[in-house]
Amino acid sequence: MIGISLLTVFLAAILTHNIALTYLLGMCPFVSLSRSLRTASGMGFAVIFVITLTALINWPIYHLILVPTGTEIIYYIVFIIVIAATVQLVEMLMERFFPALQAAFGIFLPLITVNCTVLAVSLFMVIRSYSYATTVVFAVGSAVGWTLAIVVVAAINEKLKLVGDIPKGMRGPGIIMTIAGILALSFVGFSGMVNVQ
Repeated sequence: MIGISLLTVFLAAILTHNIALTYLLGMCPFVSLSRSLRTASGMGFAVIFVITLTALINWPIYHLILVPTGTEIIYYIVFIIVIAATVQLVEMLMERFFPALQAAFGIFLPLITVNCTVLAVSLFMVIRSYSYATTVVFAVGSAVGWTLAIVVVAAINEKLKLVGDIPKGMRGPGIIMTIAGILALSFVGFSGMVNVQ
């Protein structure tokens, strides 16, 4: 990662390598929770917290425990356990301090555990050989990018419900995927600005 600034990684994770719009990861909660701007925002903040925290934990586990002991083959299992524990922590905190938001998530909050976005950030960290600082910046940028995508889609969807005449067959997931596709095309315009492998 020599020569790539942290700002470049951050901007690339949000714009050109947006985890939702470029890699199409995290689509289950993306489609289900982007019907309401409030719910989408809440889910976005929960995803930011979970992705950042799991990346902060998974990098040292991988580099300081698994690699030195030669047990990096089990990193998938270890990452999933860390993600599950982090999601449980978020769920307990939300239940205690934000019960209405937790009720709005329903089954989708526990599904962050199996949200491929959270696991993908930790896997990209390993595949791309990111340093700890780069991992943290990439994790925050990826989570902010996912949140940006779901919030923009939810806002457009709410506006369309108010002023648009959406055909019956396009209501629900159909219009959400259409909006996400158009949004993904608009993010392609940023590809000449920042690019990171």
